[in-house]
Amino acid sequence: MAAAETVKYGIIGVGMMGREHLINLHHLRTESVAVVAIADPHLPSQQLALQLAHSFNWPIKVFSGHQELLDSELCDVVVVSSPNMTHYQILMDIINHPKPHHVLVEKPLCTTVAHCEEVVDAARKRQDMLVQVGLEYRYMPPVAKLIEIVKGGSLGHVKMVAIREHRFPFLVKVNNWNRFNVNTGGTLVEKCCHFFDLMRLFAGANPVRVMASGAIDVNHKDEIYDGKVPDIIDNAYVIIEFDNGSRGMLDLCMFAEGSKNEQEISVVGDVGKGEAFVPESVVRVGTRVAGRDGVKTLKVEDDRIKYEGLHHGSSYLEHLNFLKAIRAKGEQAPAVDLQDGLVSVAIGVAAQLSIEKGRFVAIEEVMCGHGC
Repeated sequence: MAAAETVKYGIIGVGMMGREHLINLHHLRTESVAVVAIADPHLPSQQLALQLAHSFNWPIKVFSGHQELLDSELCDVVVVSSPNMTHYQILMDIINHPKPHHVLVEKPLCTTVAHCEEVVDAARKRQDMLVQVGLEYRYMPPVAKLIEIVKGGSLGHVKMVAIREHRFPFLVKVNNWNRFNVNTGGTLVEKCCHFFDLMRLFAGANPVRVMASGAIDVNHKDEIYDGKVPDIIDNAYVIIEFDNGSRGMLDLCMFAEGSKNEQEISVVGDVGKGEAFVPESVVRVGTRVAGRDGVKTLKVEDDRIKYEGLHHGSSYLEHLNFLKAIRAKGEQAPAVDLQDGLVSVAIGVAAQLSIEKGRFVAIEEVMCGHGC
């Protein structure tokens, strides 16, 4: 069998997450991939990425802006890992570029529903490119196992999905862009689109309305940037009602470093219950008939993972799966598509609005015409 042709990647935005993608792609080098270009206006980020690339023996071109990278026509695939508020313009420039580039865009797709919808509409006109949204929590081994169990039907019809994330505060990013809602879309968009995506997947349904309560109670209150105090919330409860009658609940706390697990996921159907724990990488499954004594505990691993990284190997598997879709040349759709990205943002926007208004928010209030 002939060796696979090398797939050439460019990375737009090489801050912390962009460099994480660079490392993941290095560990995928046996799959015939190479990073050939990066783009970032921030010189320290450029230099850190260059050091990594040189240590991997990857000669790369460096550009200060994404348009120059696109115009170079060096890349088959671009990874967009720039700050959230830049995604919309970068994606529109990629989609409208004469040369087709497949795209992996970090979550959230965009910071507003309107911008997400514009990207979805523009991408529909291009049949020569794939766009995958970086909702990589689907690939965390215990989460993937729980998805498999739920889809297998052994829990029956899913009625309730509860996700708890108790973790550390937001990390420091370049110029502290992630401290303000206008840049991130708000915590429930920036961070929690992952969980809203999982709820929708587990429920097998689309959201109808959202109710949330949240505040900025502990973190970032003593920080000031250009005379402004951060406005991102650090804790919330969110309830989502789905169109098949199931419900989801998020319990978010970002000042809970003393937790054994960062994510705890519970899915309850009319037959049984499944749970996933990260980073313990444990799944527990039980049925109503067998009761507490019948609960099974599974330690879950994925031997395909060659690099654990920041997200327990999920970014590696995300790249591996997207690469398969690219090589399928149109025969395989991206695992996480633009509609998934759009709806996950819409739920987050509705939750942010619910906190602001103090009431349930119907999804149709924030969706501009695409529905769910």
